[in-house]
Amino acid sequence: MTVETATGRTARLERTTSESSVFVELDLDGTGRADISTSVPFYDHMLTALAKHSLMDLTVRATGDTHIDVHHTVEDIAISIGEALKTALGTKAGIRRFGEATVPLDEALANAVVDISGRPYLVHSGEPAGQEYHLIGGHFTGSLTRHVFEAITLHAQICLHMRVLGGRDPHHIVEAQFKAFARALRAAVESDPRVEGIPSTKGAL
Repeated sequence: MTVETATGRTARLERTTSESSVFVELDLDGTGRADISTSVPFYDHMLTALAKHSLMDLTVRATGDTHIDVHHTVEDIAISIGEALKTALGTKAGIRRFGEATVPLDEALANAVVDISGRPYLVHSGEPAGQEYHLIGGHFTGSLTRHVFEAITLHAQICLHMRVLGGRDPHHIVEAQFKAFARALRAAVESDPRVEGIPSTKGAL
């Protein structure tokens, strides 16, 4: 894995394994611009929503052994996004650190709480029974939703509590989660003019 930083809160990453090849570029202080091509159409849709509602500019280019299963490609992209987030956050000085959002999508409702803590932890709950077995868009299995958030939190070293509060349509249930995460992440990484240095009593995140 090769990670590059540039000026500002940006990162560029390339990750290649025998299962996938991933390129990720992001800017935390963007406008929500997305350039996504993962070879998994529903995942493209979710990552485009992530960029749009977090206001980070996000480019993802990936290919992989999707003829076997999309699992490897989806996971490796999430790992790469997590690593890029960690790099772009830098020292984390001056950020709000915490973010929370509750987002509806028709009948579905999801709540996300983010802590840019430096301690990776995921709590994921509330999906209706059987959601993990749904094949959304012909490729994306419902169980991958939790897996994506798990990979991002572990590699970005953030804490995420994701709760599905309601929902019936599998597509809506997943999309509400991605949008809630995006809005919570946007709030957590924003600069707070009242914060001096690292927002932690320990002096480090």
